[in-house]
Amino acid sequence: MSAGTSPTPLARELDLRDGQRVWFENMPENVQDEIGEYALDLIFVGHPDEGADALHVFVRDIATLEARLPTFRRTMAPDGHVWVSWPTQASGGASELDEPAVRAAGLAAGFVETKKCAVDEIWSGLKFVIPKGDR
Repeated sequence: MSAGTSPTPLARELDLRDGQRVWFENMPENVQDEIGEYALDLIFVGHPDEGADALHVFVRDIATLEARLPTFRRTMAPDGHVWVSWPTQASGGASELDEPAVRAAGLAAGFVETKKCAVDEIWSGLKFVIPKGDR
C-alpha cells in the first residue's frame, strides 16, 4: 500500500513500468523502499542527460526546480514523464514551494500537468508530460 493516501501501490501511482529508464533526485529512502517493494525491472540512469522515460525530483526551492525542468524537457523521452515533489505545508517541511508554484514552473518549462499524488505523509507530487503536439 502507498505511503500516501491512496490504496494503489506507489510505483503504480507514479506510472512506473518494467523496462523504463528512470532518474530520481533526492528521493527519500522510504519512498525508494516502497517503489522497490513493487519489484519492477527499472533501468537507472546516472544523469538526466542520459535520457529517461521517467524522472522524479524532490525539491524545496523554486530556483532548483526552475533550473532542472528545462534539462528534463530537453533530454527525456518524448512520451516520458516528470514527477516534481515538494514537502506539503501540513507536514511542517521547510519549503518555499506549493502546488501553484510547482504547476507554474512546469507550465513555464513547456510541460502540461496530468496527475497529482500524495507520495507519502510529507511529499506531494505533480506529474508533467510534454504536450502531445510537441512530441
